[in-house]
Amino acid sequence: MKTLGKYSIGMGDRFGHQGAAQLKAITDAGNKGIEITPVWNKSNREHNTIGTQPGDVRKEADTVTKLAGFSKPYFVDADHINLDTVDRFIESSDFFTIDVASYIGKKADADDIRTFVSGAIKYSGDLNIPGIRNPLKVTEKKITEIAGKYLFAAIKAWEIFRKIEKIKGKGNFVTEVSMDEVPDPQTPIELFFILKMLGEENIPVQTIAPKFSGRFNKGVDYVGDPEKFEEEFEADLMVIDYAIHEFGLPENLKMSVHSGSDKFTIYPVIGKIIKKHDKGIHLKTAGTTWLEEVIGLAESGGKALDFVKDIYAKSLEKIEELCAPYADVIDINISKLPTKEEAAKWDSTKFADSLRHIPGNKVYNPNMRQLVHVAYKLAAMKMDEYFRLLDDNEKTVAKCVYENMYERHICRLFDIE
Repeated sequence: MKTLGKYSIGMGDRFGHQGAAQLKAITDAGNKGIEITPVWNKSNREHNTIGTQPGDVRKEADTVTKLAGFSKPYFVDADHINLDTVDRFIESSDFFTIDVASYIGKKADADDIRTFVSGAIKYSGDLNIPGIRNPLKVTEKKITEIAGKYLFAAIKAWEIFRKIEKIKGKGNFVTEVSMDEVPDPQTPIELFFILKMLGEENIPVQTIAPKFSGRFNKGVDYVGDPEKFEEEFEADLMVIDYAIHEFGLPENLKMSVHSGSDKFTIYPVIGKIIKKHDKGIHLKTAGTTWLEEVIGLAESGGKALDFVKDIYAKSLEKIEELCAPYADVIDINISKLPTKEEAAKWDSTKFADSLRHIPGNKVYNPNMRQLVHVAYKLAAMKMDEYFRLLDDNEKTVAKCVYENMYERHICRLFDIE
């Protein structure tokens, strides 16, 4: 069976130009004793917006690893796929993030719910899970509610998994199940019974992406109570550890943190907990590569700076259109966005520093960063010019991508000095 490494990072590269810089961050971490499996990922929405195909991601991953002489495992992720979108990814991907969010809350057949509840009733009462201080309080009513909310989604996950397996063959891909893009976080009790459902459906899930409390907005820091997150994250980790043996799930099943880029406040928390329990982690950082390309072009000055200033000006004009698909994962205070007239006067340093996420930097503007994060569509509309500028300023752009991935993400998460 294809097996994901203990530590892995989902690396988004919307325009397919920064694979080498990202891979260098991975290899440099390896030189420091932290082996990370790279996973190139790109969603159906991003392919449609830019006009690329899943095979383009496979080509990038294969090319940059070959050129770098990288002989360790790597993967290409069909990110956030469902029954409607999976087909176009099957040939080129070997990692599938099965997104069941749209199925949560829909009722499974009444007989299926009764069957699940009858098999789970033995867990009612005080459920003691090693590593969690207080027992989880489980009732038949609670199990029935959880089955009503999640069982249909688990069945759909199985349908998607079987569709992939029928073509790819057994054991030839990694499976993740994600349920993070929903309004409410899953409790440890819910996660326990969700994992039971996946085990009963015989889905060899290697990573699970729950919804955590707090906000995981795209490309900016965590918004919430770090202490509450720590308690929740550790409880979920203990539930996973217990469920592996209880439900026959893969031994390497681990937590996946979506929209995980730039969550600097909780990186020390995550790092401490996985080290304490000797567990793995999968961190998705999609989108930050595009932002670093913009920052690199801004730093390059001249026509490159003019190009990204124009992108920003147009993003202000199309803000509702650009933000609508990402409404649940961005939080922009429009009153704190610089006007296009203000931004037009900025030099390279001011524009780049406004976008670059450096905690404590007074110039950094998270509202502007989030808007540019979702504005990649505007660069796609000028693809030839954009690619020419990336090529002309490759050294500066690649340096920004590398430093962001290695210094601000990997080093923080794994406490590398």
